[in-house]
Amino acid sequence: MPKIKEATEIELDLDNPQMYKVLLHNDDYTPMDFVIDVLMKIFHKDIESANDIMWQVHEKGRAICGVYVLEIAKTKVEQVRSVAKANGFPLLATYEKE
Repeated sequence: MPKIKEATEIELDLDNPQMYKVLLHNDDYTPMDFVIDVLMKIFHKDIESANDIMWQVHEKGRAICGVYVLEIAKTKVEQVRSVAKANGFPLLATYEKE
């Protein structure tokens, strides 16, 4: 029996996943150097970006650290909570829909 190859065109309509902003919130106890360290280690920011974000947190009360799909946003928030708690600081990270 001969093999017949048939070309077909398939058009997929894929939606982009919902993205979430991860935010750091200001408090009166967490040192600025610690916030910069968190931004560099957890969010992979360079020193200049980390410093800029830290000042936004300090002056505006909160700042966006990154935008991620839901599971990664949740992981980043948990990483911040864990490292802050381990170091005795109340640094708060949250996420919200973009």
